[in-house]
Amino acid sequence: MKPIRWLPCIALTLIAAGDDGTICRNVTGDRDGLFHTLWKDSGEGCLTLDHKGGYAVRWALGRRGNLVAGRGWRKGAADRIVRYRATRFDPGSNGYLTLYGWSRNPLVEYYVVDGWGAFTPPGSGAVPLGIVQSDGGTYRIYRTRRIDQPSIAGTATFDQYWSVRTERRPLDRDNIITFANHVAAWRRLGLTLGSLDYQVLATEGFGSTGESAISLSDAGAGRRP
Repeated sequence: MKPIRWLPCIALTLIAAGDDGTICRNVTGDRDGLFHTLWKDSGEGCLTLDHKGGYAVRWALGRRGNLVAGRGWRKGAADRIVRYRATRFDPGSNGYLTLYGWSRNPLVEYYVVDGWGAFTPPGSGAVPLGIVQSDGGTYRIYRTRRIDQPSIAGTATFDQYWSVRTERRPLDRDNIITFANHVAAWRRLGLTLGSLDYQVLATEGFGSTGESAISLSDAGAGRRP
């Protein structure tokens, strides 16, 4: 099985989405009160935004292409509650549905993974550090390290924190991610976050062909009541 290669959404060109909300170039921006991002290093992929907080993405990446697309918040929050519905998630051989973001000081890339394809993240070589019970399921916790790789701070060495659900979330149901539960569980294991940068409910594909359609609800508030 090929190792996964995670590349962040960096050095993106800021462009305005078309009237139909479809974007096929690397972009970050804001629309209808939400932050959005699309990044790919090769292959084909387009992100379509709707006016209700949702998005759809399709990709055909060839053998090695990587794509990340999603909507969320320009500034992350440790107490954010994310409510969403995946009406379609077909990740092919390698794709993820994940709450995704970055922190600075320390520089960390993090994932709360609710869906995946044939490849289960973060890969067979990663050893779980523990578990966390959250939102009706169990997540395994991992830490991996990237050495001299692209990041939001340029080429750097940084840790990745993972919470990976043991069972995939069902499609076409209202789901919830209580991020504070993961932050607390990571902290108990010595995995600390710094100042949060952007935070999105992302679809990622690697070396695959796939598509997803995701809607965010209560997206304007998005924090613990």
